[in-house]
Amino acid sequence: MTLALGLTLGRILIGPIFLLVYLYYQKLGISLTMLPPLLIGFVGIAELSDLLDGMVARRLNQVTELGKVLDPMADSIFRLSVFFTLTQGIVQLPLWIVLFFFYRDSILSTLRTVCALRGFALGARLSGKVKAIVQASAMLLILAFMIPYTLGVLSLESFRSISFYIALSAMVYSLFSGIEYLRANANFILKALIKS
Repeated sequence: MTLALGLTLGRILIGPIFLLVYLYYQKLGISLTMLPPLLIGFVGIAELSDLLDGMVARRLNQVTELGKVLDPMADSIFRLSVFFTLTQGIVQLPLWIVLFFFYRDSILSTLRTVCALRGFALGARLSGKVKAIVQASAMLLILAFMIPYTLGVLSLESFRSISFYIALSAMVYSLFSGIEYLRANANFILKALIKS
């Protein structure tokens, strides 16, 4: 167990904690006005760990095969956990938007795995890194807009409408990045699938 791997695994564990706090904040004795800052803190810690684990792994020479596999998996698990959680409770994002994120990540992860097994390494794309920033920003924006709602400045209907369009924008960019990834790696993917 290395520090870098610990940061990666910690990111996966923050997802269920986010879910429990978001759904059961009243039973946990957390006030509605304190809920958004707390949730923003969880997302901030998770996203910071995403930045740090790679830096730590390279600086301390802790780059491992397991880390290379777990790092993108942890990102996907955490972000999907948050988006699925936000389909419930106060925010109530439409499930179909979050399922799009899920299928996009699942399809690309499966293709990456198949290609790796066939000896074709699919490199990360800039659009994929931007997609991660867009999704993280969408989560933080939704939670930031929850603050005026909890203070009574923003109606629940307006808050949910804003949240929907924020998530929809992230979904549209995720679609673009997925298509761009498939186009850029089409030759490798076809070779791997034919070889199988």
